[in-house]
Amino acid sequence: MPWSLFAVVLNDFRLYQLVSPNLPVGAFTYSQGLEWAVESGWITDADSLREWLQSVLWHGIAQLELPVLIRAMAATRRDDLDAFSDWTGELTAARETRELRAEESQRGAAFVRLLKALPIELEESWLHAIASSQVAAMAYAGHQWSIAPEALSRGYLWAWLEGAVVAGVKLVPLGQTQGQQLMAQLSGELDRAVTHAFSVTDEQVGSSNLALAIASSLHETQYTRLYRS
Repeated sequence: MPWSLFAVVLNDFRLYQLVSPNLPVGAFTYSQGLEWAVESGWITDADSLREWLQSVLWHGIAQLELPVLIRAMAATRRDDLDAFSDWTGELTAARETRELRAEESQRGAAFVRLLKALPIELEESWLHAIASSQVAAMAYAGHQWSIAPEALSRGYLWAWLEGAVVAGVKLVPLGQTQGQQLMAQLSGELDRAVTHAFSVTDEQVGSSNLALAIASSLHETQYTRLYRS
């Protein structure tokens, strides 16, 4: 196999590793407000779950996380720690609730512990910024492993969608087949979301999902919880 083709295949496998649900960063322990939304009656079936996830996708991830991921990768490529820290800090600042901010820092710290055990070069001066969020850590790892920003963005979206649907299947609850139907329906929007994320200007980066913010803030004190707050 020519080296160039081997490198492409290896990069694909590294991407699969980064977005695997088995990645030990605790992603499966969070519902991002979904648990409260179900208990409150906002989400009662597959249709309302699909509408919730579409809202999170278009008013949050495509407008905030993906644009920050793209900019953080570009900053890593330029070896620009200041820009990397600014954009990953912007992500944390845009998180409306204590729960969402805690999730960013907890998953980021777990990601750094993982990266230290993998064949990846970690610069000491970057560690604090990398540990600030999973988006920051994925951007850094994606650059180190020569994964294209478009591919990493698609992988990030797929990991989010899979985790969110699994949480919804457990919480509503839904059947496994209904969960797969949701995945099939929503995956058709992922490429458009990536395209949109690349068109977002610096001034437009941000989240505007009020329902998620309310659900997350109330989940912090929800009496009975399966998911972490």
